[in-house]
Amino acid sequence: MRSKKGKKIYFHENGIRNSIIRNFNPISLRTDKGALFENFLISERMKKIGYTGSNATPYFWRTVQQQEIDYVEEDANRLDAFEFKWKSGSKARQPGTFMKAYPGSSFRDVTSSDFEDFVM
Repeated sequence: MRSKKGKKIYFHENGIRNSIIRNFNPISLRTDKGALFENFLISERMKKIGYTGSNATPYFWRTVQQQEIDYVEEDANRLDAFEFKWKSGSKARQPGTFMKAYPGSSFRDVTSSDFEDFVM
């Protein structure tokens, strides 16, 4: 079962987010690196979908038990799930609930060292 409550809000540009929270520190000093990285990936992926004319539909997935996947994309009746991790080498576990509910879907980590193909 997926949760229909709660929303995630992303900014088209991280500078707007930084302005609202009044934090312009370099990434090395930030405690919100993960959130910045996630926002960056989502905004750039939306741009890629628009530029390429893709029919992909983006989703955020979370269960009532609070299992979540950062980004799910449906395209041509296929689901691709992505977990975003700032640290390279961090491995996310595939939520069994998702894989059971959507057999045949793919799951991939996107990290700060291998994000280029996700956004370009």
